[in-house]
Amino acid sequence: MNQLDKKEPVQAILIADSFNDCFVPFSDRKPLSLLPLVNVPLVDYALESLNRSGVEEVIVFCSAHVDQVRGYIRSQQQNPSCSWNVGMTVSIVSSEGCRCMGDALRDLDAKGLVRGNFILTGVDTLTNANLAAILEEHKRVAKTDKGAAMTVVYKEGVPDQRTGNEVMIAMEKNTRRLLFHQRLNPKHKERKFTFPMEIILENKEVTMWHGLIDPQIAICSNTALPLFSDNFDFLTRDDFVRGLLINEEILASTIYVAPLPAEEYALRVNNWHNYQIASRDVTNRFVYPLVPDMGICGSEQLYSFSRNNIYRHRNIRLARRATLESDVVIGEKCEIDEDTVVAHSVLGKGCKIGKNCQLRNCFLLDGVQVEDNCVLNHCIIAENVILGPGCNLTEGCVLGPEVVLPKGMTLAKMTLQSTKPDDDWSDAKPIAEHAFTVPDETEGDADEEPDSDAEDTQDVATGYPMRLGELPRTSPESIYSMSSEEDESRAASPLQDDANIFLSEVLESLKRGFSEKSNPEYLILEINSSRYAYNMALSEVNFFVVKAILQLTLAQEGAATALVSTLAKLLGYFGPVFKNYIRGQPAMLDCLKALEEVAAEEPATVGAKIAAVVHFLYEKDYVAEEAILEWHGGIDEEDTRKALAKLVEWLNQSSEEEEESDDE
Repeated sequence: MNQLDKKEPVQAILIADSFNDCFVPFSDRKPLSLLPLVNVPLVDYALESLNRSGVEEVIVFCSAHVDQVRGYIRSQQQNPSCSWNVGMTVSIVSSEGCRCMGDALRDLDAKGLVRGNFILTGVDTLTNANLAAILEEHKRVAKTDKGAAMTVVYKEGVPDQRTGNEVMIAMEKNTRRLLFHQRLNPKHKERKFTFPMEIILENKEVTMWHGLIDPQIAICSNTALPLFSDNFDFLTRDDFVRGLLINEEILASTIYVAPLPAEEYALRVNNWHNYQIASRDVTNRFVYPLVPDMGICGSEQLYSFSRNNIYRHRNIRLARRATLESDVVIGEKCEIDEDTVVAHSVLGKGCKIGKNCQLRNCFLLDGVQVEDNCVLNHCIIAENVILGPGCNLTEGCVLGPEVVLPKGMTLAKMTLQSTKPDDDWSDAKPIAEHAFTVPDETEGDADEEPDSDAEDTQDVATGYPMRLGELPRTSPESIYSMSSEEDESRAASPLQDDANIFLSEVLESLKRGFSEKSNPEYLILEINSSRYAYNMALSEVNFFVVKAILQLTLAQEGAATALVSTLAKLLGYFGPVFKNYIRGQPAMLDCLKALEEVAAEEPATVGAKIAAVVHFLYEKDYVAEEAILEWHGGIDEEDTRKALAKLVEWLNQSSEEEEESDDE
C-alpha cells in the first residue's frame, strides 16, 4: 500500500470559471483566469501556488473563453522564465455546456482523468498555503476513515470585514470531522442561527467557529467525483458539503476540516470588493512570496521595491512633482504627469495619467488614459479606457474595456460598458457614445431580511457581487498591523514576519563572527542557510545583509561622530561577505536602498552623513557610479536627494571629463 501511495501522482483540479456575473463587464470579453491582480493574471497565482505545494499534474477546467485560456497557458509553457512550468504538467479540459462546478466535476469524472486523491480549487483562490501538508494529513485520515471524502480548508477571518465568503461551522474537537456548515449572509444581517441539538447530544466535544473565510480549497478522495456524478443536485461545493452532512449515513461519506495557521494566507477573489482586499494584501506582502518584486511566474525582477510599499517598473516616466504615497504599483511604460497623486492603487502596462490628478484606491488595467484634473476614488478601470479632462469617479465605479467618457463627467456607484447590450430587454442606458450603463445587482433592498434557508443558495456560494469601498483598518496584529516600536520609528509598511526573523538572524551571525573573528566564508554559509530556511529572494538577502552591517556599525562605540571610519573598520572584516552579495548593478541598488532606509530610521547619524557613506562605498568600489545615479533618480525623500546633490554633480562631471579624454 505504501508503494502505491508513493507512485500516486499529486494531482489538482483548477476550476477556471466563476459561474457568476460578479466581474461584468470584464468577464464578457475575457475569462476570469486572465483578470490581472497587481498586474499578474489570476491563473498564474493559482498555478504558482500549486507548483510550490508539490503538485505534479494540474487539470484546468474551463467552459468560457476557452481559446483565450488555452492560448495564454500554452504561451506561458513556452516561456523559459515561467516558474510554475518547472516540474508540473498543465492540461486543459473544456466543456461549453457547464453552468456550475458540479457539472464540471461530473464531466471530469466521466473522462476518468483523476486517479486518486487530488486538490480542488479555483483560479479565483489566492493563497500561499502549504497544500502538500494538508494533502498528507487527508491521506492519513483516509486510512482510518474509509468514508473520508473531502477535507475543506478554512481561514480565520478579519474582524468587521465581510468578503461574502464567511461561514459558521461545528466540528468534532479531536478528529476535526465537520458536523455543521452554514454560509453567513454577505450583508452582515444575520441575527440568529439554527443549530441542530443532536450534534451536541451525539458528540462528546464540539468546537464551533464563526466568521471563518472559505477560500474554496479542498482535498478530495477518489470518491468525491463519483458522489458528484451520482447526485445531480450537487451544483456547488456547498451543496456537496450540505448533502453529505444531511445524508451521512446513506452516502457513507464524511468531511474533515483543515484550518490554516495565522502565517498562511487564503482569500477567494470572487467579487470586486475581494479584488481590492487581495490587491492590498499582495502589495503589503501578506501573500509572500507572491509579491510584485519576486517576479511572480518569472525569474526576472521587473519591479523595484521601496519604502511604503512602492513598486515601480524600471521602465516608467514619472514627473518630478508627481507623488506616490503608499501601496502603489506602477506597471511598465506608465507615464504620470506633474502634480498628480497616486495612493493605494495599481496601474497596468502603458497607462497615461495627466496633470493634477488624484488616484486613490484605483485599479487601472493596461492602456488606460486619464486626462488632466481627474479625480478617481475606489474605481476599477478596464483596458484602453479613456477619461476626458475633469472626470470624477467615486464609490466603486466599474468601467469595462474601451469605455470613453467625455470631459467633466461625474459618476458614482455605476458600472459601464462600451457598447449597447444585444439584449433588447436590457435596462442599459447610454451616457456617452461609448459608455452604456450595466444594471446594478449590488443594490438590493436595504431593509430586506433574507430567508435563513437562502443563505446557502447557489448564487451566494458561487459569488456575491460587492463594490469597492473603504476597508476596515482593524486586523489581526500578527498579520496586518505594525508594532508600536515600528510605528514610532518610521512611517512605513511592516516587514513580513519571516523577513524580520531573517534580518535578526543575519545580524546575530555578523555580531558573533565579528567578536570571534571567524572565517567570513562561514558567515556566508550561515546567511545562505537562513535564506533558504525563510525562502528569501536574492534581492532581499542583499538588502538585509547591508542593513545588518549598517546596524552593527551604528552599535559600535564612536559611530555617531566617526561613522565612515567605523564602517571602514567593519568592512575590513566583512568585506568578503559584502562583496559576495553586492555584485552587479541590481545588487548595488539593493545596497543603496538599504542605506536609504537606515538613513530614514537614523536621520541624525546616517541621514546626516549619507553622502559621505555613499562616497566611501564608491571609492572602495563597493558600488558603481551608474548604480548611484540610477538610485538617486528614484529617491522620493527630498532631503536625501539634496544631501546627495553635490556628490551626484561631481560624478556627472567626472563622467563628462572621462568622455572628453576618451575622445581625445
